[in-house]
Amino acid sequence: MLMTDQYRRHESQGMLRIAVPNKGSLSETAAQMLYEAGYTGRRDPRELIVADPRNGVEFFYLRPRDIATYVGSGALDVGITGRDLLLDSGSDAGEIASLGFGDSTFRFAGPPGAYTVLADLDGRRVATSYPGLVGAFLASHGVTAKLVKLDGAVESAVRLGVADAVADVVSTGSTLRKAGLEIFGPVILESEAVLIGSGVDRPGTETLVRRLQGVLVARQYVLLDYDVPVADLEAATAVAPGFESPTVSPLHDPEWVAVRVMIPRDEMNHVMDELYALGARAILVSAIHAARL
Repeated sequence: MLMTDQYRRHESQGMLRIAVPNKGSLSETAAQMLYEAGYTGRRDPRELIVADPRNGVEFFYLRPRDIATYVGSGALDVGITGRDLLLDSGSDAGEIASLGFGDSTFRFAGPPGAYTVLADLDGRRVATSYPGLVGAFLASHGVTAKLVKLDGAVESAVRLGVADAVADVVSTGSTLRKAGLEIFGPVILESEAVLIGSGVDRPGTETLVRRLQGVLVARQYVLLDYDVPVADLEAATAVAPGFESPTVSPLHDPEWVAVRVMIPRDEMNHVMDELYALGARAILVSAIHAARL
């Protein structure tokens, strides 16, 4: 069954039902992001269902690999999972928005020199934890291979004779190299955490998306305040034009103005240096805790 009796008993009319990873690499960041978006999640890691009446939502804590199935079936409205898990599931759920964390890259690897192009895998055994994802990728390139499904330690499959090559998550590639493998062929997928939906427009979904996007903006941008001579204002605003346009306010000294602007967090020190060189002073940076753009 897609929903247990326990889930059915807790289902609330009119509340947006959100699936959240209960463990794994996505769990903690997803929970923190929802908290920063103003939602009340679980305090006890053993809780499976948490209602947040004030925000009109109900959270269901599930295995990350199962979330796409629950959402795609319509049992739950939306969920947070990995793009890789969504595609591997074959679910009818669709991606609503990317969430900016949980990045991963999927690649093929095999013994050094054994394979150079994807076609070399035709008729070979490929070990992976994502047979749906990898099978669809191979089929789209006209390659027929026998997929060996493993739940973990995929990089050991070749050494142990279970497979001829592997398809796995790659960060630096060091784990694969230690297993005596080298990467070859095209990138299978660039994955990250995503918000997925059942395709049914449910009240509360738009608010959820807007809030999560606000969290992303707050993490990626900062507020920059500085004073600058009026004569240098145009040059200063060219350095930091802002998201839309800087806020410029007069100061007691008519030859100076105060400027407030939103800039990318990873550029703030370079921008501060340029503004100081132009003559700006009292340059201050403030964090953004929430945003609606």
